[in-house]
Amino acid sequence: MPGPGTRAEEGSGGGEGAAPGATAEPGVGPGREPARLCGYLQKLSGKGPLRGYRSRWFVFDSRRCYLYYFKSPQDALPLGHLDIADACFSYTGPDEAAEPGAEPPAHFQVHSAGAVTVLKAPNRQLMTYWLQELQQKRWEYCNSLDLVKWDSRTSPTPGDFSKGLVARDNTNSMSSFRPGRGNNDSRKSVFYTSEEWELLEPSPKDLEESMVQEERKKPIAEGNKGVTGSGFPFDFGRIPYKGRRPLKDMIGSYKNRHSSVDPSTEGTWGSGGANKLASEMQLQVQNQQEELERLRKDLSSQKELVRLLQQTVRSSQYDKYFTSSRFCEGVPQDTLGLLHQKDDQILGLSSQLERFTLDKESLQQEVKTLKSKVGELSEQLGMLMETIQAKDEVIMKLSRQLSECEGSVSSPTSTPSSPVAAPSGRDQLELDKLKDNLQGYKTQNKFLNKEILELSALRRNAERRERDLMAKYSSLEAKLCQIESKYLILLQEMKTPVCSEEQGPARDVIAQLLEDALQVESPEHPEQAFVKPHLVSEYDIYGFRTVPEDDEEEKLVAKVRALDLKTLYLTENQEVSTGVKWENYFASTMNREMMCSPELKNLIRAGIPHEHRSKVWKWCVDLHTRKFKDSTQPGYFQNLLQKALEKQNPASKQIELDLLRTLPNNKHYSCPTSEGIQKLRNVLLAFSWRNPDIGYCQGLNRLVAVALLYLEQEDAFWCLVTIVEVFMPRDYYTKTLLGSQVDQRVFRDLMSEKLPRLHTHFEQYKVDYTLITFNWFLVVFVDSVVSDILFKIWDSFLYEGPKVIFRFALALFKYKEEEILKLQDSMSIFKYLRYFTRTILDARKLISISFGDLNPFPLRQIRNRRAYHLEKVRLELTELEAIREDFLRERDTSPDKGELVSDEEEDT
Repeated sequence: MPGPGTRAEEGSGGGEGAAPGATAEPGVGPGREPARLCGYLQKLSGKGPLRGYRSRWFVFDSRRCYLYYFKSPQDALPLGHLDIADACFSYTGPDEAAEPGAEPPAHFQVHSAGAVTVLKAPNRQLMTYWLQELQQKRWEYCNSLDLVKWDSRTSPTPGDFSKGLVARDNTNSMSSFRPGRGNNDSRKSVFYTSEEWELLEPSPKDLEESMVQEERKKPIAEGNKGVTGSGFPFDFGRIPYKGRRPLKDMIGSYKNRHSSVDPSTEGTWGSGGANKLASEMQLQVQNQQEELERLRKDLSSQKELVRLLQQTVRSSQYDKYFTSSRFCEGVPQDTLGLLHQKDDQILGLSSQLERFTLDKESLQQEVKTLKSKVGELSEQLGMLMETIQAKDEVIMKLSRQLSECEGSVSSPTSTPSSPVAAPSGRDQLELDKLKDNLQGYKTQNKFLNKEILELSALRRNAERRERDLMAKYSSLEAKLCQIESKYLILLQEMKTPVCSEEQGPARDVIAQLLEDALQVESPEHPEQAFVKPHLVSEYDIYGFRTVPEDDEEEKLVAKVRALDLKTLYLTENQEVSTGVKWENYFASTMNREMMCSPELKNLIRAGIPHEHRSKVWKWCVDLHTRKFKDSTQPGYFQNLLQKALEKQNPASKQIELDLLRTLPNNKHYSCPTSEGIQKLRNVLLAFSWRNPDIGYCQGLNRLVAVALLYLEQEDAFWCLVTIVEVFMPRDYYTKTLLGSQVDQRVFRDLMSEKLPRLHTHFEQYKVDYTLITFNWFLVVFVDSVVSDILFKIWDSFLYEGPKVIFRFALALFKYKEEEILKLQDSMSIFKYLRYFTRTILDARKLISISFGDLNPFPLRQIRNRRAYHLEKVRLELTELEAIREDFLRERDTSPDKGELVSDEEEDT
């Protein structure tokens, strides 16, 4: 069970052997991400007699600072959510009617959006943990509002970036955008209320130390904007676990130990108080003393380094002198050897002396530590003696009462005194109960004081952000006025054109407007982001270039496309986040492997989040290639690659020619030194050695390039094996491309069935659309659709197989069906078909058409049509081969074959 103030690193909330309060999934890769907060809580809901507590699964979404609650961990859609960013917290104090020693209530309230939600934890300790974590999340989110640019197109939320080129690129570039976890500047808000933990007032010494630590953190927090911390040094004292003790003894020992502390300390701690100036002066003096001590240590280490260097120089001079010819002349050889031996002994003794000196220092330090431990033990012994003395006094008092009671029973004259003892016992129980309530109220008061301080700091931050936003609004309004004035000038000039070749003011205005529109976000001009909120990054999160370099007209189109994509993303972000559904799914499968299920299929069809795509893709590839991997030896991929590099490979020449032509608009493959080029080469060479019948076919390079963006080399190799050997029919990537031709005929049949109007329109104008769709099937839409839609198609493709290609190919035509039907000539239709897929940006609408409007879509139908058309294509190829052989034979046997001339030669 995770203790208060710690993050659970593994386990499942509500499961066996795990704390139901909160759980977390361990991060993967070199940098571990913050733990995910989730678990079971009881929520008060219902009305009237049906009102009561119901168990709900709660998951915190750090992107929106929402606490979603589900009926169970397996549910994909939440029942509702609580907005933690605008929430404040409180919890119920001790129950005065409860029996002494009874478990205190674990109810707490979340005040958000004008409503109060009552939640109940299994025990007081987990209630404290939830409150602490929710306060932490609220603080981090509110402070990150003005520190992180909320543009997920270029700055995705860091997550499970463990594999692939995109993952590594984002891990390196996004480290400064992780709020609240950098430089070990984690905000402390730890408090304990369980009877196994002791809550103590901080001593003046602890107060000074905590304030010194906060002062040290301030320059770090100012220097690193991606780091957020507490705005005030508020930290409850943490005392180690000392075993289960009665609350009365804890209060008594607390009073004994802190009887010498000034009673005003608590007030000063809670309010910030009157000694602030004196504390600041003490902090400055203490900081200077620490700086002086640090400089002294640096000086001593430098002296030690100089001494070692001098010793090294001296020994090297001795060696040089002894080995010189002048010294060796006249000196016997045995004397020279003896000198060398003595010199080695001197050096050895010197090193031993230094080692003994270090051992002596370490032993002295250990003695100091032991002395301090002895002092602590002595202090604890004194406390124990005091406790024993207090218990002895209680025993003596009880013994006296017992003797008095026995005397009153034996003597009839003392009978009226028996009612006096009974009230005394009741008074003691009442006193114990009041002490328990007092301790509970103190704890509640401390939490509420902390909540007030934190809410005040958040309010000040919100006011500051509001002022900044007002300034930004004023600047944007001024910029808008400038642009409107430019457009008015342009309209005025266009109204009265001048028929001359001279550079008029209109051309200058147009040039300036175009220059402003084509501006790309640049780190050299960060101030532009203040007045231009819609700057487009040069590359998207997948590494694809968003704006071309040369064509100015294409630049404008790409800029409009990027802004439309951002608009769609911002619109989707208003609804329940897909990432929350995925995190909820991973929380439910934390202690077991992923398995095929309708829920997983629906999640994958909606799109895998960027941070989880590596993990899910690898699982899909492993699922489909398990039968191949079981029959191969460990290191199979490396062995294939080694053979391909050592021996001559007929496919290697064509592979080298196509490497830089694979994805030239992606920065991971744009130049020979790019990181993806070598990986792409290795995977293609290894695959060509595994499949000598295929070797290499143009199109395989693009499949591997997309896979490498999220997978490592070996996983990308098995991904290619999955596509070629599992998903696609035989002869799909051979020289004849037989399987690809068959799929085009199957697709033509599906077009006539699913989209009859569009199919008739193409037939009417004799447009062969398979010339366009052939490449879609061969490379699974790479370079045919925008990158966001491409990777969502690949998500479903790697899970469900090739049927997804038919679904999305039909959906693309249905998406633009009305626009295509408006075109009335074959040239305009074919020209539109060449680029129309790049204008489709709404992935959600396209997915809805693919998996909703086109149903039913049985795989058996596709297999039957493939078999039918495969026989037809083979017969046609056989006939063509026979015709070719007849032509060649007739040409070779023709008597006047040498007199055959071309039309051009005949004309001349």
